[in-house]
Amino acid sequence: MLEALRRGAQTPLAKVLFGILCFSFAIWGVADVFHGWGTGSVAKIGSTSITTEEFRQSYQQELDRVSRQANQRLTAEQGRAFGLDRRVVAQLVAGSAIEQNAEQLGLSLSDKTLVDGIQSDPNFQTDGKFNRLGFENMLRQMGMSEQHFLKLRRQDELRGMIVESFLAAQTVPKPLFDAIHAHNQEKRVLEWLKIDPEAVTVKEPDQADLQKRYDDNKTKYETPEYRKVQLLMLTLDDLKKQVEVSDDEITKAYEASKSTYDQPEKRRVQQIAFKDTATAEAALKALRDGTKSFADVAKDAGAKDTDVDLGLVTKSALIDPKIADVAFSIEKDKYSDVVEGRFATVIVRVTQIEPGVTHTLADVKEKVREKLAADKASTGLQNRRDDVEDNRLAGKTLQEVADQLKLTFKEIPAVDATGLAPDGKPVLLSPDLQKIIARVFAPESNNDDTAIDLTDGGAAWVNVLSTEEPKLKPFDTVKDQVKEDYMKAESQRLIGEMAKKITERVNAGEPLSAFEAEAKNKVEKTDPITRNTVPQSISQSMMEQAFATAKGKAGHGPSSDRSTDIVFRVAEVIPAAEATLTEKDELNRRLEAELANQSLTEYTEGLKKRYGASINQAELNSAIGLGGE
Repeated sequence: MLEALRRGAQTPLAKVLFGILCFSFAIWGVADVFHGWGTGSVAKIGSTSITTEEFRQSYQQELDRVSRQANQRLTAEQGRAFGLDRRVVAQLVAGSAIEQNAEQLGLSLSDKTLVDGIQSDPNFQTDGKFNRLGFENMLRQMGMSEQHFLKLRRQDELRGMIVESFLAAQTVPKPLFDAIHAHNQEKRVLEWLKIDPEAVTVKEPDQADLQKRYDDNKTKYETPEYRKVQLLMLTLDDLKKQVEVSDDEITKAYEASKSTYDQPEKRRVQQIAFKDTATAEAALKALRDGTKSFADVAKDAGAKDTDVDLGLVTKSALIDPKIADVAFSIEKDKYSDVVEGRFATVIVRVTQIEPGVTHTLADVKEKVREKLAADKASTGLQNRRDDVEDNRLAGKTLQEVADQLKLTFKEIPAVDATGLAPDGKPVLLSPDLQKIIARVFAPESNNDDTAIDLTDGGAAWVNVLSTEEPKLKPFDTVKDQVKEDYMKAESQRLIGEMAKKITERVNAGEPLSAFEAEAKNKVEKTDPITRNTVPQSISQSMMEQAFATAKGKAGHGPSSDRSTDIVFRVAEVIPAAEATLTEKDELNRRLEAELANQSLTEYTEGLKKRYGASINQAELNSAIGLGGE
């Protein structure tokens, strides 16, 4: 609960440091306890119920957090696809189980200890003293009473006591540390030979070969499943066309932000900083006399090229106003007088000038109109979306709704699961095409009446009219593709046979280099590598195989690009060196956390069995807006 409370607060003061460790409650097995019972609660653990409202708030905050990370708004349906609903309910149930166990163990906090902890919390202090006003402001921002906050804080502190004990009690056994260190830090040197695809020759297939290939792989030569679809789209562009923008509004908007339509003057500014005015004056004299170049003076001053060139900048981009005034007043390629700037004494030169451009209302009228129309349309999207839903509830078809509300309607005769028509072209030029097609091809898509959220803030609705099942293409129409597939498969088969034969002969004692001519490639050798190193061309699966192969023995597998096979030989095995202090610290920290995580998971699993846990799936679905699914 407090994890959700923390996310809800946006100010630094409200970022409460409650210290609970985030272990893997999300993997806590809850699938076996999903039942349907009652209403008003999504779960029960022992004598405690997790209310629907409590779950809904936690779920929404988790959905918001993941949406920020993904830089796009996730719907409740997408959140469920990612398993967020189960993760949240598992965390709530596990937290409640820990609270009940704490009460059973007689763990408690006195009011004085709780208050002292809050008053000494840096998040509630100003200048080292408890800030009562700031604390009360935080509570108001959260919409929470002081009593409720103290209750949550007490629960969280008790959870923290138990959770912290799992970390404090962890000791990594030395045999475990030694085994994992030896495994992670062992190094190997590999010899490897990549078989050139030209090393094998595939004979031309006859009609029987091609027919067999076709008959054995018929699903590959089928047309995709096509669906006939009606699509209603509510887009920002639709509403912009319906919005009226008066000339008076355009004039007022332009006057309020006319500077944003102008292009300010830019200059490429160079400056040299000096330690004092006398040095700068001497340098300026040398520059104007022609005895020294700008580069010479910069070098004498110890400045690098990156120090001298400030780039092509606007006046507002220069931090020092005094230097900015000089830089934007001197002539091109002239030296300024010595400038006593805010941070340094400098000489300035301008080598490039891009004049500014001032746009009149006539120049940018259409841009202003476009922006105003977009702003108005954005504010009206939700109202128009409600209008669509009202008309659909009234039984109107998508086309009737589109006609009445002047929205985009399209009937697509045939589209496959990738969004392409039979001619191979996209059926819709929209950044949301894949999102729409995913709904079209979702199971029971016609039973899902929810709107599809679009990138521009709009929405779309689909109606699948019919489905055309995949059909086998006649052999004659795909004969060229069948031949190409046959040649590729035969090449891979022959390469695989060659790799197997070379591996067997190397394992029998022949050197890998003896097969360079046959493979049409040279043997290469890696530097000493660990399991976490994947050399170029060698695949991850081959690396796993190489570290499971004895010294001197060989193996083979596909190259990283899957274009051919590679034969390798383990040339050398280098045992792990003694762990450094840094390696010991890092590995111990990781193992301690993993052991604590495992112990905590086992502990919460035991509590679940002790107290009895159940989840109301119907109520859970309802809480995230998925009805009775």
